[in-house]
Amino acid sequence: MTTSRQKKRKTKTRRKILYTILIISMILLSGVIVFATNLSLQTKNAMNKIYEPLERDKETKDDTTSKIDNAKAEDSAFTILLAGIENEEKAKYGRSDVLILATINPKTEKISLVSIPRDSRVYIPDLGYKDKINHSYANGGINYTINAVEELLDIPIDYYVSTDFKGFEDIVDTVGGVEVDVPFTFSAQLTGSLKWKKYTEGPMFLDGNEALAYVRMRKKDPQGDMGRNLRQKQVIQEIINKATSISNIANIDDMIKDVGNNVKTNIPSSEYFSLIKTYQNLKSSPIEQLQLEGDDTTIKGIYYFIPKEDSLEEIKRQLKLNLDDFGQNAQSEMNKSTTVHDLTIGE
Repeated sequence: MTTSRQKKRKTKTRRKILYTILIISMILLSGVIVFATNLSLQTKNAMNKIYEPLERDKETKDDTTSKIDNAKAEDSAFTILLAGIENEEKAKYGRSDVLILATINPKTEKISLVSIPRDSRVYIPDLGYKDKINHSYANGGINYTINAVEELLDIPIDYYVSTDFKGFEDIVDTVGGVEVDVPFTFSAQLTGSLKWKKYTEGPMFLDGNEALAYVRMRKKDPQGDMGRNLRQKQVIQEIINKATSISNIANIDDMIKDVGNNVKTNIPSSEYFSLIKTYQNLKSSPIEQLQLEGDDTTIKGIYYFIPKEDSLEEIKRQLKLNLDDFGQNAQSEMNKSTTVHDLTIGE
């Protein structure tokens, strides 16, 4: 009799323990589901803040038939314009302080980058006259800028990513800072604190605030805009390398939320992982860095950078070749040319 009661008590105790474990597990599981749902909603809201289609994108009624989606579906070459925006308190749009165009070709495994100096005197279609290219953004935002770049380089722009200074700092900090190879020793003033930071020739690790000053400095660079462009490309390549690393891909939700208020793009959220996968496949490929040559001049007391016609034509040709999905055509054209300049600077 005693033995039977003891068995029943043990059975009840086991059941209580089992029920307790099940209840705790269900509570924990519910908490995880709620957290995941909340995280997804937060990420979705952040994506909504980031996503800003171009005017021409809005005119496309069916996104599935748009040029961009077709290009990506076919794994074709595509272009991305990176725009760094200098916001001004009273200005509606601010000005584009940095403009870098990238052409990416998954089939030929090639990436090309070209910087367009902000003072470049170009024809701005939406204004109907020539002016500094950064004035295109000041007058009509990213839409005017993309139209001006397409007019200048004679190639279509599929995607854009724009960010202000705060967004740039957030991006660098979100990927955990960047490692750069400083070409020469100089000092630059940091935004916000206005403190001076010394950059010593050689490898240096920079946080977001330090990286911003590093890519903005121009007057102390012996190469002027050309040197600044190289430093910008250096940092952007490091950001992309870190942002697409396996460790950071797992934190993509955090990245999107961190930059949600300061970054704009017309890249649909459905394309993010596809672009990351594409870049991962091309990560070991050398990046061709094209340099737009030109002359400094002053017109009516205003400084301009005037692109050299032969340099501009060469860059246009190089970019078009990189957008050619048939690598053989691009290579044969390169071999035929007798005036090709070696514009590759390295990785």
